[in-house]
Amino acid sequence: MALGPLLAEVVVTFVLAACLLFRYGNWFKHHVIVTASVLVAWYFSFLIIFVLPLDVSSTVYRQCMQSLNATSEQAAVTNGSDGRSCQVPWSYVPDEVFPDLWRVVYWTSQCLTWLILPLMQSYTKAGDFSVKGKLRSALIDNAIYYSTYLFICCVLFVYIILKPGLDVDGGKLKAIASSASNTWGLFLLVLLLGHALVEVPRSLWRASSYNYSLNKAYFRTAKLSSERSEAEEAVDDVLEHLQSVTLSIGPGHYLHRHLETIMQKIPADIRDRMGRRPLADGSVPDEPTEKSLVRLHKQVKKALQMQHRTEAQWVILMDEVIALEDASRFFSNHNRPNAWWPPSQYWYFRGKEYLLKTAAVCAGTLSAAIIWSELTFFVKDPVLSIFARIVNLAKSNYDYFTIELISTLVIAYLCFCAYSTVFKVRVLNFYYLAGHHGTDEYSLIFSGMMLCRLTPPMCLNFLGLIHMDSHVIKTHILETHYTQVMGHMDVIGIISDGFNIYFPTVLLLLSAATYFSLGSRLLSALGFHQFIGGEDDMTADLIDEGRDLVKREKRRRQRSEETSTRRRDFHERFGTSLGIRRMRNDDRVRRGEEGEGQESARTVLLRDVEPLDYNSAELHPSQDDDTFRLPERTRFNQLPRGLFDDV
Repeated sequence: MALGPLLAEVVVTFVLAACLLFRYGNWFKHHVIVTASVLVAWYFSFLIIFVLPLDVSSTVYRQCMQSLNATSEQAAVTNGSDGRSCQVPWSYVPDEVFPDLWRVVYWTSQCLTWLILPLMQSYTKAGDFSVKGKLRSALIDNAIYYSTYLFICCVLFVYIILKPGLDVDGGKLKAIASSASNTWGLFLLVLLLGHALVEVPRSLWRASSYNYSLNKAYFRTAKLSSERSEAEEAVDDVLEHLQSVTLSIGPGHYLHRHLETIMQKIPADIRDRMGRRPLADGSVPDEPTEKSLVRLHKQVKKALQMQHRTEAQWVILMDEVIALEDASRFFSNHNRPNAWWPPSQYWYFRGKEYLLKTAAVCAGTLSAAIIWSELTFFVKDPVLSIFARIVNLAKSNYDYFTIELISTLVIAYLCFCAYSTVFKVRVLNFYYLAGHHGTDEYSLIFSGMMLCRLTPPMCLNFLGLIHMDSHVIKTHILETHYTQVMGHMDVIGIISDGFNIYFPTVLLLLSAATYFSLGSRLLSALGFHQFIGGEDDMTADLIDEGRDLVKREKRRRQRSEETSTRRRDFHERFGTSLGIRRMRNDDRVRRGEEGEGQESARTVLLRDVEPLDYNSAELHPSQDDDTFRLPERTRFNQLPRGLFDDV
């Protein structure tokens, strides 16, 4: 009855949440309040996932003890004896620990997801220049959102008052809040799982085919390239507006400090580009006001965020496409080791293929079991839910480890499906989790909100799958401490008897629609091109366009590597001063290439040539023809190596 397993999971879960946040967020750039809030949201959501199985096994033991005590009392009345006993779980936690833990975790998560994080999200994108102004903008931005939620709560509250035989007290109000939150979460959860339970196994199986994955990556490259161009155009438009504003606001202007705040948001290379570009003809800037600067500040933050997101996606996608091209070349080369493909690389690609297919089969089996159990988990006699039968069998054998293992596996798979779908769909293609500290504050806060909203109803739904919710099986049983803290929707019969039980059957329709790709076909028909796998003309054109873009990106990377190599060789051969001067010239030329895209690699190399000393190296006419030649003392081996490689 030690707390060792619980404390170990608490610590390991915190380390996991902190490591993930360190990978995706930027602790040194983001505000400390944002980092702390997202860390708490992620940590408490993961804590529910990994600690709930311990609560389930402890509840099984308490149910056994309750049944044993009832049998002992009956045997004492009849002067009989009962020799049965209940085995204590290896991870048993005392009864007084879980209630306090779940209260802190659940209600903190609810406050974060419904109050703190939405305001913080709107606060981060507000364009005001003061804390008071940002808070006011955040409240206005969330007014419609809060009014909708408040309207639902008021309807439920009126329903309770008008229903005879019900009294309103603190417990009823808590049930209303839990009911509204869990109903919203369950509705979103069903939509996400209806897509993911089919798409996750299918994606794993298709990923084992490198040709299919490569064509899809080319397709994504073409679409991302257009998004990237749109993001750059949006930045240029905002910079043009900002440049016109700078003409009206001088150093002594009362709005100059606000203008400086906006300029600090712009990276140095973009500011240099803005300073070099001429102002559009005929553009007469209007008299700026504080309100117009607030609007401009918000536009600048949004445009830079979109550009940062697309650039991060582009780098990740290019690395993925290049790796897929290597794998595709390998499989097209007779699928066997040879001089170009060593055995280690052969077994890497072949093992990855088999691993993905195995994972797809396992995920498909688990998805089928979940869908079947979702459709039948409210049927008690006979028990049709697969997971309920497994838990009942393990319960009869006091196999607590199997109960915890199956609980962790199912909850983790449900969470993976739901969370991966959230960030794969990317609402309005605006939220994106990028590794290497590339995720912005807005996306991090959105991820924390979604985890806090989805995890509690997901775990409550799992308890219904294994028949540990008395209001699902309509039988009075000893429930988990988690269910007791979250409460039931007894006061709202239309929800407890219908929606939260039978609505998961919508999974069957959504899963069938996902299997036949009805949603993707509908989006393609509306003009939002989707990669369905068919070889229609539009898909083929986008694949060819993506292939050309990848070739161009590979040539650009190769030129950049060659330039870096030559710069390093030049630095090693000719010393520090010349090396620093050459690096400055290269950086200036590289910025000119990125800004204008008009200079070739040959121009870059020719710019780096040190000027000849014409006093000592005069040109003399050749005796054989009309050309000129250098004197004998001017040797080509004194020039930088590789200078004339491209000539």
